[in-house]
Amino acid sequence: MSRGEAGAGAGGAHGRPTAADRDPGLQPERTRLAWRRTTLAGTVAAVLAVRAALHGGASPGTVVACAVCCALWVAFLLVAQRRIVALARSARPAPLPARQATAAVLCAVALAVCAAALVV
Repeated sequence: MSRGEAGAGAGGAHGRPTAADRDPGLQPERTRLAWRRTTLAGTVAAVLAVRAALHGGASPGTVVACAVCCALWVAFLLVAQRRIVALARSARPAPLPARQATAAVLCAVALAVCAAALVV
C-alpha cells in the first residue's frame, strides 16, 4: 500500500480526521459527569461556607453574604443543568456557547471568593 492510500480513509487533508469523521464515544458522558461533580463540589462549598459563617452568630453582613453565596450557587446550578441536558440529548452535542462558559466561570469564581470571605 502506498503512502497516499494509507491516509485515504482517515478523513481530511494530511490524514487528520474531520468533524464529520469524529466519533465522540463516551466523551459526552464523561463531560456530563464532570459537570455533575463540579455542581456537587460547589454545593458542598456553599453549604460549608454558610455553616461556618452562621456558626458564631448571624450578623446582617453575614446574612447578606450567605444570600449572595446561595444565589451564585443557584446560578451555577442552572448553567450546569442546561449543559447536562444538552449533553444528554445527542451523541454529538453542540460546543458550549461562550456566553454559558463565561457565566459558569464567573459563578464558580464568585462563589469561591464569597465562600472564602465567609470562612475568613
